[in-house]
Amino acid sequence: MAHKIDPELCIGCGACASVCPTNAIHPTDDGKYEINPDDCIDCGACVEVCPTDAISAE
Repeated sequence: MAHKIDPELCIGCGACASVCPTNAIHPTDDGKYEINPDDCIDCGACVEVCPTDAISAE
């Protein structure tokens, strides 16, 4: 199971990407972020730092 970022809630701050130990989180063309499920190890670090609660378990 991987985590997922809700693009409606994401504000593009990059906090999640800065704490991801596997670099699974990348910006999209619209300035928001997405998580590559193949690289996500479900550590939950991104969930803890997201200021808009845009990240949840998939």
